[in-house]
Amino acid sequence: MRRIRSSLRRLAAGTLTVLATAAAALVATATPAAAATVPGIDVSNWQGAINWTSVRSAGIEFAYIKATEGTSYKDPRFNTNYVAAYNAGVIRGAYHFARPNISSGAVQANYLASNGGAWSADSRTLPAALDLEGNPYAGGYCYGLSTTGMRNWVQDFLNTYRSRTGRYAVIYTTTSWWNQCTGSWTGPWANHPLWVARWASSAGTLPAGAPVWSFWQYTDSGSVSGISGAVDRNYWNGDRSRLIALANNTA
Repeated sequence: MRRIRSSLRRLAAGTLTVLATAAAALVATATPAAAATVPGIDVSNWQGAINWTSVRSAGIEFAYIKATEGTSYKDPRFNTNYVAAYNAGVIRGAYHFARPNISSGAVQANYLASNGGAWSADSRTLPAALDLEGNPYAGGYCYGLSTTGMRNWVQDFLNTYRSRTGRYAVIYTTTSWWNQCTGSWTGPWANHPLWVARWASSAGTLPAGAPVWSFWQYTDSGSVSGISGAVDRNYWNGDRSRLIALANNTA
């Protein structure tokens, strides 16, 4: 989700898993090998103003929208994007960019839940996603935590988010980050959907212990009508009815 160009452009300035193979028309740019049936995006303040009606008309069915980062940053476009996406018929979810070295997982989960990441049973709201990736700030790739410390931090976040919302959070990560920074921890995958990031023609090897991906971010340089500039493109591993089931907590 966080991409670096000439500057950190996303500096603080996005079993429940379903297997399905039903064929459907995919509206996408740089389409990889057919692996899923529902196209989506993730966005933040960096994308600027978004025309969500155009996004939906272009075939985008879901979106993860940046809500929070750390303990003090709320994306300034989150409220507008979250409501407008819903009104356009886009199934939406919030995501939190983790900063494990500045506060506990519980503190950050509560911050997310209190600032847009809470869940509602309205058929268009997905459980929030925890964005875990390499540290773009000072403090080391794994935020200065040991593998045990990182596991404990993630579990603290997941437990607190579930306590606040009744939902199992989605986990966004790369295989390399997860295996290195958690020591190939297999713990969360029985309940928490995997959102794997791999900008390639296949999702590739998954994080240790993950049996299947639920979401796959396959490019950070896609384009979509209604959005100026590049946007992350994703797939949901199933059809729209199963995505709605995840939103409704009936999957």
